[in-house]
Amino acid sequence: MKEDFLQIDVTKGYPEFQLEVQLTVAEGEFFSLVGPSGCGKTTLLRLISGLTRPDQGRIILNDRDLTALTVWERKIGFVFQDYALFPHLTVGGNIEYGLKIQRLPGSQRQERIKKMLALFELEELVDRRVQELSGGERQRVALARALAPEPFLLLLDEPFAALDYGLRRRLRRELKELQTKLGFTAIFVTHQQEEALSLSDRLAVMAAGRILQVGTAAEVYSNPVHPFVATFLGDANLIPCTVQSGPEGLTVHPQGGKSLLLPSAPGRVCGSYLLMLRPEDLFLTTDAPVFTGEIRTAEYIGYGFSAEVEVGGGLILKLLTGKENPLLPGERVGLAFRPQAAKVIPDGAHHLAN
Repeated sequence: MKEDFLQIDVTKGYPEFQLEVQLTVAEGEFFSLVGPSGCGKTTLLRLISGLTRPDQGRIILNDRDLTALTVWERKIGFVFQDYALFPHLTVGGNIEYGLKIQRLPGSQRQERIKKMLALFELEELVDRRVQELSGGERQRVALARALAPEPFLLLLDEPFAALDYGLRRRLRRELKELQTKLGFTAIFVTHQQEEALSLSDRLAVMAAGRILQVGTAAEVYSNPVHPFVATFLGDANLIPCTVQSGPEGLTVHPQGGKSLLLPSAPGRVCGSYLLMLRPEDLFLTTDAPVFTGEIRTAEYIGYGFSAEVEVGGGLILKLLTGKENPLLPGERVGLAFRPQAAKVIPDGAHHLAN
């Protein structure tokens, strides 16, 4: 596996923001770009595919400089959010389209079409028009058309956005199984945190044209380096605090709570930070709680309860508990957490000192 199979170092200026991205993707990796609408995810895909040209920089794929190449010369597959299927062509005709562009001989085209039809279970639909297909069938045709030319890289721009929740879950599971089976490299764009966390070998969180953090789903979820990353990938309590490094660890003074000692982080930490705790990391206790407060809202969510607790200084903390701990508004509770679950991150103005 080539760790630098895809190398991106580009800038692209727009009135709304300046996109500046440095990124590498490994061969055979399922890599996701996640972030809010307008952060530059689709723009980055368009730069990789050749639909948009960068102002500066280069894109290297499998040791080829793509920067000056046309869309068709890049050998990249693209599945758009609306699938962009050709309505005047049948399922077979859509799959064949890219093979004709490649000028593949007729016998090889038919063999490749047959392979894609079988792979995506579309044999009985080969002569159907696009208008006669369901949303899930159209999505499979779009994938088959993109993969038929055997691209070096497959780009997917929110391909499940128009589907209902149940179908979206099933198709993304099938996509991941297919990618694992065939071993192609994929870059998947989504603003859905659940999709990014469940599908990705690694992911990048983007905001305002910049990549804030890259890592595995577990790394980025558990160890965010920026407040935006913490709150975009799941719920997070970001508690203002002051921190001081010492020989035994970090002494943390959180707003609305009691001081405590946490394991040391790399480097020297001192000053104003944010103490990050996921709602599932907090638990109810009567034995030396770090926070005490009153339940403001409590909601039964099937597997347990979701609650908001107002602690000292008017700070609101989000809490998740199991069914065994029913919660009621107005109830006074104590909250604590395992020291290993807490993360101290910069508040946007401060950074870890070297």
